[in-house]
Amino acid sequence: MFVAPSATLRGDEGTPFFIGSSSNIQDGVILHGLANTTIQVANKSYSIFIGNRVSIAHGAIIHGPCLIEDDAFVGFKAIVFNAYVGRGSYISNDALLTNGVRIAPNRFVPPGAHIDTQAKADSLVAVPKDAKELAQQVIRVYSEFPPSYDAMFGTHRCSCGIAYNHAKLLR
Repeated sequence: MFVAPSATLRGDEGTPFFIGSSSNIQDGVILHGLANTTIQVANKSYSIFIGNRVSIAHGAIIHGPCLIEDDAFVGFKAIVFNAYVGRGSYISNDALLTNGVRIAPNRFVPPGAHIDTQAKADSLVAVPKDAKELAQQVIRVYSEFPPSYDAMFGTHRCSCGIAYNHAKLLR
């Protein structure tokens, strides 16, 4: 897992968050959940659940309650609020998902789309091949970041005195 240095994971209201393996939370992303609102995954409650191999691109906002399943891609400045994103789905730049919509697996949300009803969500087409390939390349690139951070920064101490290693912190 990789969380960019300028990402914001706000645990002040709704918690907990889950971020799966090989996922990346890029620069400027905000994760925030509402108090006392959760989704259920494997009989556990989460404010935000992000599966494995998910990319959340620069400037996106993920606002719980929210579930983003494995292999999904959320584009630049997209907003996912109170929504379920199915496995392998692709949310394009500046798109908005809200009102409890459930995006089926492998669906494509076009750039700038506002998916705020289930009827709109149900009318989405399959993810095009080029979008799938882009999402896979982003995962590959971001999987290389933790070892690079380790090589550059090594082990450090936070203000409380606890030693940590950037690569282990970011995985």
